[in-house]
Amino acid sequence: MSSHGHAPVEFSVDLSAHEMLRRAHVLDALGPDWDPVAALRGEEEANELLYSGLDADQQRVYDELVAAGVLPPRGGGHAAP
Repeated sequence: MSSHGHAPVEFSVDLSAHEMLRRAHVLDALGPDWDPVAALRGEEEANELLYSGLDADQQRVYDELVAAGVLPPRGGGHAAP
């Protein structure tokens, strides 16, 4: 019991319907021309560009971060060709 003599009340909220509505709004905002595979490909290309041209010290740090699982390895091929 709390200091006021009342037992805690269990409280729960089901947000399933709200989540489905939120997802519908996101997909609507993306529009019918949104291509998730192209988006992933573009993201991989951006990552390749970001981590290209590293000097030896930067490459060492990058390799350590990949080995530690902080960054994914380059060229992971997550997007379908």
